[in-house]
Amino acid sequence: MEGGGAAYNPRTPEEVFRDFRGRRAGIVKALTTDMEKFYELCDPEKENLCLYGNPNETWEVALPAEEVPPELPEPALGINFARDGMDEKDWLSLVAVHSDSWLLAVAFYFGARFGFDKESRKRLFTMINNLPTIYEVVTGTVKKQSKEKTPNSSSKSNKSSSKVTCFQSQLQTEVSRAPQKDFDESGEDDDEEEDEDEHGNTLCGACGDNYASDEFWICCDVCERWFHGKCVKITPARAEHIKQYKCPACSNKRARA
Repeated sequence: MEGGGAAYNPRTPEEVFRDFRGRRAGIVKALTTDMEKFYELCDPEKENLCLYGNPNETWEVALPAEEVPPELPEPALGINFARDGMDEKDWLSLVAVHSDSWLLAVAFYFGARFGFDKESRKRLFTMINNLPTIYEVVTGTVKKQSKEKTPNSSSKSNKSSSKVTCFQSQLQTEVSRAPQKDFDESGEDDDEEEDEDEHGNTLCGACGDNYASDEFWICCDVCERWFHGKCVKITPARAEHIKQYKCPACSNKRARA
């Protein structure tokens, strides 16, 4: 596994968090934008396989480490065996849960190995906890929770009422510019802060990062998840010619069916 040996040993909470975030980004790619490739690699006919995330935001499906004990905690073993015996979404969710557990194990392994004190461990956990889990990204749980918490008194602050209103769409379709903060002529700061908080809960279905107002976003018409244009390789110019957008995961699902 890349980044697992003596060649890479993060020694501060910030370095461990960067390692965590890189590994997390790789696994998120495997379970979202690279899901078709990940699915094919997890052949149930092969031996026990594990999903590894690497610090450089890449991922790999490989056999577990041979050395005992291993240099780092190992991820869940045999994820490929359950692939064909479960619903695809349930299988991906199960892999996501085990991946979340593995990432925490690796992060706090480094913390224990390099003697983090109580404050350092707390700082590391706080940074990790500010990111959505892989499970939340894969299942869209955070997005659903955000809708439930949104007050119904204002259409501007009710995400489920209208995607176009909420995200200030620049097109007449659901292919849009990134979610922009609504402009209120009255200049009320409370409304602006409310919009910012709401949009901040919107996550990219590919990388799992929060919304940023200066980036181009696009919404899948099938699963209704939002993506950074750069994550799904869609530019604003190209988006103008798309009548119905399907994200990579939904497109691959239709192809297999």
